[in-house]
Amino acid sequence: MLKITERLDLAERYDAVISLDYDSRKRGRLKTLTETSEDAGLFLERGRVLTDGDYLKATDGRVVLVRAAVEQLTRASTTDPLLLAKICYHLGNRHTPVEIQPGSVFFQRDHVLSDLCSQLGLGVEHVERPFAPERGAYGKHARGHHHDD
Repeated sequence: MLKITERLDLAERYDAVISLDYDSRKRGRLKTLTETSEDAGLFLERGRVLTDGDYLKATDGRVVLVRAAVEQLTRASTTDPLLLAKICYHLGNRHTPVEIQPGSVFFQRDHVLSDLCSQLGLGVEHVERPFAPERGAYGKHARGHHHDD
């Protein structure tokens, strides 16, 4: 098993790739598979969410690249900036992780929240894509490897 124990700030190369959904990227301990189906285990310090493009180091010296896996999300969209701000407020008030893009907010599928968005007048659609929610006011800022760059 590939035992992954350390986070790296940067790496010039990588030897393996793991694709994890958002809930898995929040965990410090996890059993998973690399893209080549090798067993891998995360044994990381807890409290920091992995993001797409992060590098990790295994005990055997190999470098592992983290990819955000495609997952089932809801996209709520509007051309009205005030309405977008209101739905972000309501979702945040429920402690719902959200990814905010121009004119849209993405969140993990939940029929109650989808209904709320519809009732407020936003367009609602189910999508499958990687999820990169906001880190919050006190989290470290992303290093600039967003999907829309």
